Amino acid sequence: MRKDKKQVIGDEIGDEQIKLFLNFEPIDATSPSLHKLIKAYRGLRVDDFERFLTFFVEAGHDLDGKDEHGNDFVALIKDQRNAEEYIELVNKARG
Repeated sequence: MRKDKKQVIGDEIGDEQIKLFLNFEPIDATSPSLHKLIKAYRGLRVDDFERFLTFFVEAGHDLDGKDEHGNDFVALIKDQRNAEEYIELVNKARG
């Protein structure tokens, strides 16, 4: 495969499927916004996560939500292998 082509695994998912990640609610003291971000991060490819962020912001959710220990999304995922692209997208969405 050429380096300038990204491999796509699985079927393309629609906006309605991506918006389902906005429905997740936490069962602990984690902010609902952070919980939604984490669920989307774990469940979506980076391109789909970028689309999710548009819906997330439009719905008025907080990109800086924190868990019960005061950690935000970036703090929670920063040491994970594929986190860099996701962090860049969140920072871009912050404006």
